[in-house]
Amino acid sequence: MTFASGFSTAAALIADPARARMLTFLLDGRAYPAGQLAEVSGVTPQTASSHLAQLLAGGLVTCEAQGRHRYYRLTGPRVAQALEHLATLATHQPVKRPALSTEARELRFCRSCYDHLAGQIGVAVTQALQTHRFIAMADDQQFRLTPEGAAWFEAVGIDTQALKPTRRGIARPCLDWTERTYHLAGPLGRQLLDTLIARGWLRRAKDTRRLQLTPKGRLELKQRLDIDAETLARLPQYPPQQGVAAINSAQS
Repeated sequence: MTFASGFSTAAALIADPARARMLTFLLDGRAYPAGQLAEVSGVTPQTASSHLAQLLAGGLVTCEAQGRHRYYRLTGPRVAQALEHLATLATHQPVKRPALSTEARELRFCRSCYDHLAGQIGVAVTQALQTHRFIAMADDQQFRLTPEGAAWFEAVGIDTQALKPTRRGIARPCLDWTERTYHLAGPLGRQLLDTLIARGWLRRAKDTRRLQLTPKGRLELKQRLDIDAETLARLPQYPPQQGVAAINSAQS
């Protein structure tokens, strides 16, 4: 298969609105049954099964069987990253920016991007880590953990020595599809999100990528990284125009 044919095949799979809604829903990294994916994509169970079969054949999702039930999830973080990046290419519409719904504002404020933290909070954390020189962008455009950073992560309960690096190391930048700048991904980003949830700084919302920043989390972010979450929450809730289109599409 040539690059062009492989690219067009993947693009065709993503282009269908129902499949796009399924893939967007799966961006939280969790596995869901076909029935629930049918509901969120607005199609019948039979049609959903057909779509999932195509996504499975195309390598975008995997299927896990538990007894008589089958659960579907994204194949891995590379698929999630590709989908997030594609969202930034949404057609620009030079029209009045639509106001976001409450759910969409919450999604922009704090959410998971597959297995790591994203949205305004995710970007703010990443920028604060850079400002405090806990991580730094290297010449290869990957994040590097500094000795001071290793100590900071240890203080919040993360043993960075125990992380298994990928070919891109333990920390990499991931382009945030609403904020148009980078948040922290990779093994370090994944462990950070898991730790913030375990320590009660964040709570997962049911059946969505939205994350709730708890009062404890607001206090800890202020004390440890000088992040004022209240100020972030008061920012105008208009991401770049492409981000509006992507969010509204994800919510529909």
